[in-house]
Amino acid sequence: METRVAVLAVIVREGAAVTALNDLLHQYGAYIIGRMGVPYRQRGVNIISVALDAPQDVISALSGKLGRLPGVTAKTVYAPENL
Repeated sequence: METRVAVLAVIVREGAAVTALNDLLHQYGAYIIGRMGVPYRQRGVNIISVALDAPQDVISALSGKLGRLPGVTAKTVYAPENL
């Protein structure tokens, strides 16, 4: 199956969502190239970037599931298809 390279940007505003978020990332761990989290205490948010190499439907599914968590926003940026 053809895969895409993408970066998932996640903003977490609710600490209660962290466990569910980490569980989802663990479920999709086979597709994750790497991730970086930055707490921004002055604004009370956590900023997470997740680099993925996965089929497009898998990336969309993860982004959608994360975005449905309360207090979580998720957006995806895809690399050009010819990578």
